[in-house]
Amino acid sequence: MIKLAIDLGSWVTKIYKSGCGVVLAEPTCAAIEQLPGAQRYNIKSLGEKARALSGKAAQNTHIINPVSDGDIVHPDIAADMLRYFLEKIEITPRRARATEVIFVLPCGAKPDLKRKYLRLADDCNIGKVYFTQTPFAAVLGHNVPLGDSTPVFSVDIGYGLTNIAAFSLDGVIAGMSMNLGGGNIDVHIIDYMAENYNLSIGAVTAERIKNTVGSLFPGDDKVMMVDGRDATTGTPATVTVRTTNIYEVLILYVDKIIEYVSLIISKLPSEVSSSIINSGVFLSGGLCKMDGIAEYFYEKLGITINTFDEPQLAALIGAGTIISSEHFKNKAATQN
Repeated sequence: MIKLAIDLGSWVTKIYKSGCGVVLAEPTCAAIEQLPGAQRYNIKSLGEKARALSGKAAQNTHIINPVSDGDIVHPDIAADMLRYFLEKIEITPRRARATEVIFVLPCGAKPDLKRKYLRLADDCNIGKVYFTQTPFAAVLGHNVPLGDSTPVFSVDIGYGLTNIAAFSLDGVIAGMSMNLGGGNIDVHIIDYMAENYNLSIGAVTAERIKNTVGSLFPGDDKVMMVDGRDATTGTPATVTVRTTNIYEVLILYVDKIIEYVSLIISKLPSEVSSSIINSGVFLSGGLCKMDGIAEYFYEKLGITINTFDEPQLAALIGAGTIISSEHFKNKAATQN
C-alpha cells in the first residue's frame, strides 16, 4: 500500500511519501486559456510552469490558484492539478487506487471542506482518505512526543492561513484558523511599492522581496534590487529596497497573529497554561523562515519559542508520520 501525505496549500502543494520523505513541492497554480464568453477552458500548464507565467501570460491566459485560504475554490482545476502532481511522482490512476492519502486541513475544518477533499480524492482515484489538522501535524513534524494528557501549543503561519491551537492527543482544547498569513504581507508589499516607489510589481516579486530582505531583527539592513514597471510611464524600472523599508509592513501582520495567540493563551485553563509555559510554543509554517521571527515572538509573549529547521515542511512531515503509524493514525486522523 502506497501512503502519502498531501498539504494542499494556497501557494505551494507539498507531498510526502512514506519511506521516501518529501517528494514534491510545487506552486498550487494553473495557467488556463479561456476565450471571452466561453464556458470551457484549456489548461496550458500547472505547478512551476504555470507560476512562471505569472505577470507574463497572454491576454486570454489566466493564472488560477485553485486553493485559497485553505478552501478548494476551483474543484475541477484542483483535480487536474493534483492528478498532474501525482503523475510526477509516478502515482498513476491505477496505482492511486492502492494509495492511502492523508490531507492536512485547517484547524476546525468544517464538514463541507472535508466533502470537497473527498470529491477531489475521488476525482483522482485515490483509494483511501484520511484527514488531520494542521496543529497536530505541525507539532509531530517537530518530532515532539504527544500524549493524551500533555498539552502543547502550535502556531503554524502559512501563505493564506494561520492555525493556532492548544491540544493533546485527546483533542483540541482551544484553537482557531484565521485568514491571515504570508500572502497578506505580499499584497501589502505590492501596495507599498506602488505608493512609495511608483513601481508596479506582481505577487512573485513581492514574495521574493519578503523572503530576501524581510527580517524582524532590529537594525537588520539587507538590500536587494527590485525590477518592475513604472506606474506612470509603463516603462521598466529598477529600485533598491531595504529591510527597513518593509519592516512596518511585516510587524503589522505578525503583531496581529501574536494578538490572537495571546488571546487564546489567556483563555486556557490554568493547568494547560502551566504545561505550555514549560514546553513553549511550537512555531512553524513558511513565514517562519524569516529572520528574527522566533526572537520577536519570544519578546512579545515571554514564552520559549520552539522552531523547526524547515518550518514550511513541519505540517507535511507530521502528516507523513501519522499516515505511516497505526498508533498516530488512530489518534490524530479521521476519515470523514
